Amino acid sequence: MKKLLTIWMLMVAVVSAKAQMMDPVHFTTQIKDLKNGEAELVFKATIDAGWHVYSTGLGNDGPISATFNSVKMDGAQPVGKLQARGKEIKQHDKLFGMEVRYFENAVTFVQKIKFTKAKYDIECYVEYGACNDQACLPPSEASLKASGTASQSQAEVLPEQQPTSAADTTSQTSTTSPTSNTSLARTDSQASSLLWAPVISELQTFNGNSAPTENMALWLIFIEGLLGGFIALFTPCVWPIIPMTVSFFLKRNKDRAKAIREATTYGASIVVIYVLLGLAVTLLFGASALNALATNAVFNIFFCLLLVVFAASFLGAFEITLPASWSTKIDEKSESTTGLLSIFLMAFTLALVSFSCTGPIIGFLLVAVSTQGSIVAPTVGMLGFAIALAIPFTLFAMFPSLLKSAPKSGGWMNAIKVTLGFIELAFALKFLSVADLAYGWHILDREVFLSLWIVIFGLLGAYLLGWLKFPHDDDKHRTNVPQFFLAMASLAFTIYMIPGLWGAPLKAISAFAPPMSTQDFNLQKTVTEAKYKDYEQGMAAAKAEHKPVIIDFTGFGCVNCRKMEAAVWSDPQVADILNNKYILISLYVDDKTPLAEPVEVEENGQKRTLRTVGDKWSYLQRVKFGANAQPFYVLLNEEGHPLAGSRSYDEDIQGYIEFLNKGLK
Repeated sequence: MKKLLTIWMLMVAVVSAKAQMMDPVHFTTQIKDLKNGEAELVFKATIDAGWHVYSTGLGNDGPISATFNSVKMDGAQPVGKLQARGKEIKQHDKLFGMEVRYFENAVTFVQKIKFTKAKYDIECYVEYGACNDQACLPPSEASLKASGTASQSQAEVLPEQQPTSAADTTSQTSTTSPTSNTSLARTDSQASSLLWAPVISELQTFNGNSAPTENMALWLIFIEGLLGGFIALFTPCVWPIIPMTVSFFLKRNKDRAKAIREATTYGASIVVIYVLLGLAVTLLFGASALNALATNAVFNIFFCLLLVVFAASFLGAFEITLPASWSTKIDEKSESTTGLLSIFLMAFTLALVSFSCTGPIIGFLLVAVSTQGSIVAPTVGMLGFAIALAIPFTLFAMFPSLLKSAPKSGGWMNAIKVTLGFIELAFALKFLSVADLAYGWHILDREVFLSLWIVIFGLLGAYLLGWLKFPHDDDKHRTNVPQFFLAMASLAFTIYMIPGLWGAPLKAISAFAPPMSTQDFNLQKTVTEAKYKDYEQGMAAAKAEHKPVIIDFTGFGCVNCRKMEAAVWSDPQVADILNNKYILISLYVDDKTPLAEPVEVEENGQKRTLRTVGDKWSYLQRVKFGANAQPFYVLLNEEGHPLAGSRSYDEDIQGYIEFLNKGLK
């Protein structure tokens, strides 16, 4: 809440500052020769009364730090970090909740450089933040351009020594931004450089020309659909229909064999109807659109609101029903027709009548599998759902005596609906979290997300124990034994999540909770987190430190990425290798940060435009490594060549350690 309030106040202040076109900081720049092959880039500022400019190195969670950024460094390279000179003021800022350092009236920022050629051509800028008591400026820049001939002592520098690129200025660049402006503006030229050169054949050689498949993922989706169908069976809209429908078929035909055939056909018709629904979703969106849904803010917020509506329906606020005229007309049509068409129309009537209970479950299933990015996922999920829904009709038709032993409908079915309502409410937060991460809003950071889940599952436990009631609950209903055990599980899960507020990894829900990096308060000492979120910067650091590189192609909305981080990266041995023996670079393919300028590239004979940071990293993964799924891990040397095969989602810790050691060897 505190961070949300801070962001809101800063947004209001920025809008106010832009509206009034404030210009409270005035810079003069110069290059100062130090006569020893070195020089200083000087950015001298005078600050209007009442305003202040923030100093360097304030960290990620504070105000905008002053940072040095190079656009062009031909014939020179930065030495050390950006220095701030002047009367620095230290003060605890209540808005940011931390100690900040800033300057009033005047400040001079100095970046030392070393000449590497007789002639130099420099283009650079200092990015800074300024505030007063009422408003803050957006990140602002003071630019410096200089070119000329170095002095005699400077010209004696070895000509073959190459200037450091913008990526080498990692220590001078703000860590709040995943990429530098230079690297963003030059993607097309980088694609032809050594670091962007394709290594697909090398990876295939290491991998044995094998690629990971998605069969297991589709099997999991099928099982999820099957589970959803079995849950739907035990809702008040579906379960009572089963004995009525089966009895109808048995009475309709004195020949029991024919009745069984028709009931089996009825079950098959249910499967066809729901599979057609899955196909409709697939054809409606298409593969590329389904991939885009995974992190698109509008769709994720829409899905969140949709699940909230479904949850409210299950909790008893209202019933989601299709027009009664639809089911009536179809029912009349089924009675007036004969053969397979009449049975199919009766199955369609069942789908419409039971929609108030199956609709939210189907909606949740389709939402979940659609954002997996697979074109066949919705169809596979609905196949599992339909099979589970059709099984009891076929079994009870074959063995009518089972109807006598089947449990009767009652209050226990309403308890299932309410339980599903709580679960859908919890998963609605997952979709809101994906949009929040992709766009960097920081509304639903990890501790906020966990707090809401703790409340939701705590209330679910209270409901199952009878401490909480909804309008359609029976006042005389008592907690039965199954409900008691479910309540125990829900309350135990609630207690399990509480330590997560202080940084416990919570591996069981790592796929759903936001990453640990979004948590403000963390008592956990060992955290595996990438120091670099920019490819060029990370590779420059590897070259400087003579370390191998592991690139982690990931995404804010990537469920399996969070599982790997919680289950594998948290292992002490894995964490030690990643933190100390490799340069870890995490590239988020769904980062919606706009590029400084859109970049046109050609891929597979077609031109496309890269507009966001995520577009850039997704393009890198496809062009250089021939992959587009996440998580995707690849080990490189400092020249950008593979050291071993690639690795994707696999929670085998020992296998991951062997993978890392292979790169080190």
